Amino acid sequence: MKLHDLKSPEGSTHRKKIVGRGIGGKGGKTAGRGTKGQKARRQIPAGFEGGQLPLLQRIPKLKGFTNPFRVEFTPVNLDTLSALGLSEVTPDVLVANGLARKKDLVKVLGRGTLSTKMNVSAHGFSASAKSAIEAAGGSVTELPLPFAVRPPAAGNQHQNR
Repeated sequence: MKLHDLKSPEGSTHRKKIVGRGIGGKGGKTAGRGTKGQKARRQIPAGFEGGQLPLLQRIPKLKGFTNPFRVEFTPVNLDTLSALGLSEVTPDVLVANGLARKKDLVKVLGRGTLSTKMNVSAHGFSASAKSAIEAAGGSVTELPLPFAVRPPAAGNQHQNR
């Protein structure tokens, strides 16, 4: 037996009811739509609520809030710093090694351990990273942020609602 030999049993399939083909046969004239009214005449759009403002139009278009003044740091962990094998680490060194981009603000986080003395300069440090660097005999230098009070707003008035 092959796929083209398969047939459904006799009487198991029914022809689709044909409606709206004149008053000569069953399902003609009103085609099961009753008489008159909006539902008899045309399709009602999805989400139509009888003239009431639809739910989709009542709820706000954009959800949430994007803080335009958010300060984004590039995270660098202690294990990646120790893998570099350098005694002096600055954002420029991280850029040269592909761990940060040119104008990124760098924050050192405390995953991993340090076995060698290391002098680290960055824009931010977690408490665990700071204590781990100092415990290994290194020094921590926190660089000033490139803005005075807050960073310039990112995006535009449509993004920051």
